[in-house]
Amino acid sequence: MASLLFSAALFISALLLFSVQPLIAKMLLPYLGGSPAVWNTCMVFFQVMLLAGYLYAHVLPRKIGNRKHAIFHLVLLLIAALLLPIGVPEKAIALLPSASSAPIWLLTTLLTTVGLPFFILSTNAPLLQSWFSHTSHRRARDPYFLYAASNFGSLLALLSYPLLLEPNLKLREQSLLWMGCYVLGLVLIFICAIVFLTGRVTPVPAQATEQTEAAESSVPVSWRRRLKWLALAFVPSSLMLGVTTYLSTDLTPVPLLWVVPLSIYLLTFILQFSRRQANIRLWGRFLLPLLTLPVVISLACGISQPLWFFVPAHLAFFFAAAMVCHGQLANDRPGSQHVTEFYLWLSIGGALGGLFNAILAPLLFSSVAEYPLMIVLGCLMRPWKTEDLNRRDFVTPVAILLLLCVILLTLQRFEAPSRAYLILFTAAVLAAYFLVERPVRFGLAIFAVLAGGALYSPELGKTLHAERNFFGVLRVMMDGPGTVRYLMHGTTQHGRQFIDESRRCEPLSYYHRGGPFGSITDALAAQQPARVAVVGLGAGATASYATPGQEWTFYEIDPAVVEIARDPRYFSYVGGCSNAAINFVLGDGRLRLKEAPEGYYSLIALDAFSSDAIPLHLLTREAVGLYLSKLANGGLLTFHISNRHLDLSPVLGSAAGSYGLTALIMRDGVASAEGKDASIWVVLARRPEDLKPLTVDTRWQSLGAPDNFRPWTDDFSNIFSVLWR
Repeated sequence: MASLLFSAALFISALLLFSVQPLIAKMLLPYLGGSPAVWNTCMVFFQVMLLAGYLYAHVLPRKIGNRKHAIFHLVLLLIAALLLPIGVPEKAIALLPSASSAPIWLLTTLLTTVGLPFFILSTNAPLLQSWFSHTSHRRARDPYFLYAASNFGSLLALLSYPLLLEPNLKLREQSLLWMGCYVLGLVLIFICAIVFLTGRVTPVPAQATEQTEAAESSVPVSWRRRLKWLALAFVPSSLMLGVTTYLSTDLTPVPLLWVVPLSIYLLTFILQFSRRQANIRLWGRFLLPLLTLPVVISLACGISQPLWFFVPAHLAFFFAAAMVCHGQLANDRPGSQHVTEFYLWLSIGGALGGLFNAILAPLLFSSVAEYPLMIVLGCLMRPWKTEDLNRRDFVTPVAILLLLCVILLTLQRFEAPSRAYLILFTAAVLAAYFLVERPVRFGLAIFAVLAGGALYSPELGKTLHAERNFFGVLRVMMDGPGTVRYLMHGTTQHGRQFIDESRRCEPLSYYHRGGPFGSITDALAAQQPARVAVVGLGAGATASYATPGQEWTFYEIDPAVVEIARDPRYFSYVGGCSNAAINFVLGDGRLRLKEAPEGYYSLIALDAFSSDAIPLHLLTREAVGLYLSKLANGGLLTFHISNRHLDLSPVLGSAAGSYGLTALIMRDGVASAEGKDASIWVVLARRPEDLKPLTVDTRWQSLGAPDNFRPWTDDFSNIFSVLWR
C-alpha cells in the first residue's frame, strides 16, 4: 500500500506541475503580442524553479534533518495554497513594460503568480522518492520506479490540456479545477509524510538492507559522471525548445503546439526509466542517424513544406535523440543514497538548456542557430569512447564542408535552380550517413552540411540586415536581380518594395492595389476617412494608401520593425510614400488601443503577424468589442487572416454574429507577376449600408456566423476548430 500511496501522490503532484504550465502561459500570452518567445521564456522559468526545487530537496534535509524538513515542507504546501486560484493580477497588467523589458516583466509576473506553488510542487518528485527510500519497504532501495508514476502524471497533464481542458473549459474554470486537484495532492502528501515519519511500511530483512547500503556508499559519484549527467540532460532540453519554436513560428503559439514536444520529452523519460528500458544500441546506432536525414535536408535547404511530413520528421528526430540521451541517464543512475543529487544534476542540465535557448541564443545569434547546433550535439551524444577517436574523425567532416562550399558558391554564381541545391544537400547528407558507425565523425559531418546550408539562399538573394529579439528573427533581403527588397519575419514575408524610384510607392504583396486592401481603400475614397489605425506595421506598405488630410496610426509591438520600416536604406513606404501624418505607438495593439478616444477611428485594420501566426487574442469576441468602441459611426473593421494552416474566418464570423455586425470576406487566391500575393481579408461593419461600396467588387462575399462553432473569447479558444481540412 505504501508504494501505491507514494505513486498516487507523485502522480497528482506531476499532474499539477505540468498542467499549470500551459495554463499560466496561455493567460500571459495576450499581454505580449502572442509571441512564440512567451512559451520559451516560461519554460526557462519553470526549469529554473524546478532546479531550485531539486536543490531544496537535496540540501535542506541534510541541513535540518529529514523529520524537521518534512514538517517544514508541509507548512510550505499550506502557504502556497493561500495563493490560489491562479490568475494574472491587475497590478501586473498595469506594470506592463516596453518591449525591451518584456522578458523581465514576464519572469516577474510568473514568480508572483505561480512561483511558490510551482516551486513546492517541483520538490515532490525527488523528495517523495527520498522519503520512500528511507523507509524499510522492500522496494525502498530502488525508488526510481516511482519516477515512472511521476512522468505518467506529467504526460497525462500535457496531453489532456489541449485535448480536453482547453476545448471545453474557460481559463477561470481551469484555474478552479487546478486548485481542487492541489487540495487533493496536499492531502496525499500529508499522508505520505505521516507514513514516512511513523515508518509504517512493510519491513525488509536488516541484513539485506545493510548490504545494499554498503554497496551504494562504496561507489562515489565523480565529477566526470556529474558532467556527463548534465550534458545528457542539457541537449534534450534545448532540442525540446528548438522543436517548439519550429512548430509555433509558422502555425501559432498555442498550448497544443507547446505540449507536443514536452510530452515527447517526458515520454522518453517514462520509457527509459521503466523496468523494460529501450535498447540504446538500436536507437543510437540505427534510428537516430536515420531520422536525422530529413531534418538536416529540411534545415539546410530551407524547406518546411509540406507540413504534414516535416513536422512529424522533426518530432521523430527529437524523440530519437531524447531516447538516446535519457537512456544513457537511466543506465547510469546511482543508488538511492544519491537520488536527490542525481535529479539535481538533471535539473541543472535542463535549466541550462532552457537558458541557452531563451536567453543566451538571442544574444549570440541573429538567426535561430541554436536548433541546428543542438541537432549536431544530439548526434554526438551517441555512446562513444575517447580512445576510439582518430584523425579521420575530424579531417573527413572538414573535407565535406570545403567541398560543399566550393560547389555551393559555383551554383550561386551560375544561378542554378533550387532543385540543384536540394540534390546537392541530399547527396551530402547521404554521404554523412555512411559514416554512421563513427559517432563523432557522423556528428561533425552533419555539422558540415548544416554549416554549408548557411550559404544557401538562391531564391531570396542577398541579406541586407538581420537581427533577433524577443519577438523573433527579422531579415531584410534583396532579390537576385536587385529589383525588390523583402522583409522576412521567421519564414514568412511581411512586405516588399520595388527599388526602382519610379515604382517604389506601389504597394505590393498582400497590400497590392488589385487585392482586398486596395479594394477597401477604393471603396472608402469618397468618404475620405480622417483617422486610420493599423495594428501591425511590417514593411509599411499600407502607409502608401494615406492621403492628405488623414491621420494614420500604426500600432507595433516590435520596435525593431518600426526602425526597419523607417530606415530609407531598406524601405520608404512610411517616410517617402505617405501623404498623411503618420504616428507610431509601441506595444501590443489591443492593449494600446484601449488608450485611444471612443469613436476615434474611421478604419481599424488588424494586420499583426508573428511569422505566419496571427496573435489569437486580437480576434476574440472581447477584442472585437474593444475595436467597436474605438470605431466612429459608419467606420469599418478589417482583418488580414491569411494563413497557410488555419482558417480563421469562423472566429470572426461568430464574433460578428454575437454583436449583430455585417461581415464580408475576400479570399483572393490570385497572385500576379506585378507583385500581388494571394491573401484573405475580412471586413466588419455595424450596418449593411456601411459595406455597400465594397459590394461593387464581386470578389467580396458575405460571411455569416457559422453553425455549431463556439465563439472564441479571452477565456476560451480551440485551435482544432480552425485547422484547414
